[in-house]
Amino acid sequence: MSNPAAVEERHATWLELFFDLVIVAAVAQLAHLLHEDLSLKQVGVFAILYYAMWSVWTSFSLYANVRADRVSQRPILIAMFGIAVMAAAIPHAVHGHGDDYRVFVLAYVGCRILAAFTWKRSNLVPTDWPAARQGNGVIPWIVSLWLADSRYYLWLAGVVLDIVTSFVLSLDPDKQIAAEQREQQKQREVWLRRMARNVRRRPVRAPDLPDIQAAQPNAPHLGERLGLFVIIVLGEAVAQLVSAAAGVPEWDRALWLSVIAGFGLLVAIWYLTLQYGSSALPNYGARTFALRLTLPAHYVMTGAIVAMSAGLGLIAAHPGGHLPAADRWVLCGGAAFYFLVATFTGARGGVPVRWVFGWGVPAIAFTLLLGAFGGPLPGWAVAAILVVIALWHISYRVIDPEQRERRITQVRSGVENVDEGQLS
Repeated sequence: MSNPAAVEERHATWLELFFDLVIVAAVAQLAHLLHEDLSLKQVGVFAILYYAMWSVWTSFSLYANVRADRVSQRPILIAMFGIAVMAAAIPHAVHGHGDDYRVFVLAYVGCRILAAFTWKRSNLVPTDWPAARQGNGVIPWIVSLWLADSRYYLWLAGVVLDIVTSFVLSLDPDKQIAAEQREQQKQREVWLRRMARNVRRRPVRAPDLPDIQAAQPNAPHLGERLGLFVIIVLGEAVAQLVSAAAGVPEWDRALWLSVIAGFGLLVAIWYLTLQYGSSALPNYGARTFALRLTLPAHYVMTGAIVAMSAGLGLIAAHPGGHLPAADRWVLCGGAAFYFLVATFTGARGGVPVRWVFGWGVPAIAFTLLLGAFGGPLPGWAVAAILVVIALWHISYRVIDPEQRERRITQVRSGVENVDEGQLS
């Protein structure tokens, strides 16, 4: 999806902000999954259910971004109700017996089909993220309605099918447009045959259908929407920290250290993600990505923040003790995935090699080492070390000599222009 040269400045509408409210509840429900007795299966189920929520939000947010003031409110409000049902059905999807999990599946499938129908009515094709308009990924979810024992494997297959199909199709936008045009022509021919049978000998004229076009997203507005989603998951992290601290009977030294370290880590993540640059990369905010890279990176990064929020809540709930291995890996694993996305995106986007191997890779390595060997450390110390690692990322902007030279050049250029203006 290419952006036009000049893009009208837009901000999130009241409808979009209202739509975001239900995501707050969904993220809170998902975070609770990571507070239970953890296993690799539990983490995998969290990732799958989080993708389901995120994919519905992405489909309708991208639609609202493209349609702007021509957006249809009804499908977005229906999708909002659907996400609310999904959020309420999460415990049943994970722990339910019998047919309880079907509520979540039906709500998810209904939302995705609604998104596909809404996109088709607009005659626009999101060529860079076809999953917003395609429904292939829901097929395994539908099959799981009759195969309860295999549902997790089918859901995982649906997620993989969704992402892989979207990525492959996005590589050939013209082919997508041609396929949709053929589908539209078939619909026109079906309509003509039906009218010919009903009207008999009267002349029949084919309906005038708008041409199929590639969707042109508003990049600044979409960036704001993705950023607001990050704010949502960070807000849930703050809520986890506050709620856990409120349940501790006595504010001792360990609790103070846990709260300070936890809040410091969230501030660092906020700065890296929304102030430092795109995907926590320095001097990278002006560079744009194809959505086939941006959106999966956004899914992994925000999911990692949700995992970190659960880990911080566990630390605050037991401030003086050592983190069990599973809880420690929730926190450190989330941080490792966060830094992994930043490093991968930076390598794809052309950041300096010395940043990749001096800041990106070391952050991943030290976070994984902390998860593996941080057992003897109290929980607050684990969080404090993660703060140091995040600050190491932030330090690149401070000590980067290339950026310092650019800043000096810009300042000198500005002074020279002012002097020339005064002389003239």
